[in-house]
Amino acid sequence: MSNKKYDYLNSNVLPKHIFEAVKLLGTKEIPGAKSNKEILQWAKECGLDKIYTNDDTAWCGLFIAVTMLRSNQKPLQKYNALRAKEWAMYGLHVEEAKLGDILVFVRDGGGHVGYYVGEDKLAYHVLGGNQSNMVSIVRILKERCIAIRRVVYFDSKCTINKIYLDDNGKVSENES
Repeated sequence: MSNKKYDYLNSNVLPKHIFEAVKLLGTKEIPGAKSNKEILQWAKECGLDKIYTNDDTAWCGLFIAVTMLRSNQKPLQKYNALRAKEWAMYGLHVEEAKLGDILVFVRDGGGHVGYYVGEDKLAYHVLGGNQSNMVSIVRILKERCIAIRRVVYFDSKCTINKIYLDDNGKVSENES
């Protein structure tokens, strides 16, 4: 990972789903008629290839589903896995976000979902798919967050903390 601010994501004590998500950083969709074969493979892995056929369709929920599946968690099923706001029902409701929690946001035209990897005074730092058409970490205003959900793990080796970061960098206004 090139951004030193997020060096802690190279740790071997991350929650399993974050470890899987970090592996996918930099994956990009292909604009236009072609689609990234890797993203289409995620749909196949999750049993969604009949309903998810191109990467021009929003894929933030698909990103969460494939990382959950790869970390031995059962993701949302069928079309619900693709709908960002449906992730507001996954796992356990919590009031304060910590490393690895699922954050659900509102945006013009729908919703967005990603993982908490830190925060500053105004924004959550979100590791997610379909953020500027790629898997990346962006800052999203806390006021847009409509749900914080904790993935249930029973692994005492993983680190689940609140992470405070500098508040420099652009705030994302529309994830797609």
